[in-house]
Amino acid sequence: MANTFIYSPPTEPWLDILYQDKDIVVVNKPSGLLTNPGRAPELADSLFSRIKAQFTLAQLVHRLDLSTSGVVVFALRRKAERELKHQFAERLVKKRYLAVVAGHLTTEQGHIDLPLTVDGGNEPRQKVCEQTGKAALTHYRVLKQLQHASLLELLPVTGRSHQLRVHMLALGHPILGDAFYAPAPVLTAAPRLLLHAASLQIQHPYSGKTLEFSAGTDFISASGLLNWPAEQFNC
Repeated sequence: MANTFIYSPPTEPWLDILYQDKDIVVVNKPSGLLTNPGRAPELADSLFSRIKAQFTLAQLVHRLDLSTSGVVVFALRRKAERELKHQFAERLVKKRYLAVVAGHLTTEQGHIDLPLTVDGGNEPRQKVCEQTGKAALTHYRVLKQLQHASLLELLPVTGRSHQLRVHMLALGHPILGDAFYAPAPVLTAAPRLLLHAASLQIQHPYSGKTLEFSAGTDFISASGLLNWPAEQFNC
């Protein structure tokens, strides 16, 4: 799949800024745009590159996967960078995601506590591994049952690479449009990965005030999910 990947990031809007002050800037990242530049010249365009062009002192604090959309915060001063990175490292940041997954869950809410590690030889894929994996915990809640899929709220406690995608796969309900983990029918059932970082709660790095930023997504209505035939969701 890596051989056929062509990076074509969206350009409209160029930057969707949700909030800005002298210390931080918060942006709604579209699906298909890298959070930070890749090594190859053709991967130079990224959310961070666009932010740096407008805010020269901006610093990267955390990342979203290429295909994941939603809220990303950048620091605009060094002290803000240190404080925000501390909050992420100490799990003081509260993150809320929305996802559309294949099938209907048997429980309305629960948690997934499965350790994750890199899938050696298949990077950047991750896998569940009880022996060498790092602790990973995700809480989930069903928000709506669609015809052959479910809209979920996902609350990750830890922040492992691909955590939500691998945890939902392990639960037997891969995320629609997931090019790394979904079987072919679930991959092709959506035009993009249906995973969105809907809100992010932090403590302001200077005032200490609790701030929560939210970004909407139209991936359910825009994809025509309710009209897709049942056979597309057969895993």
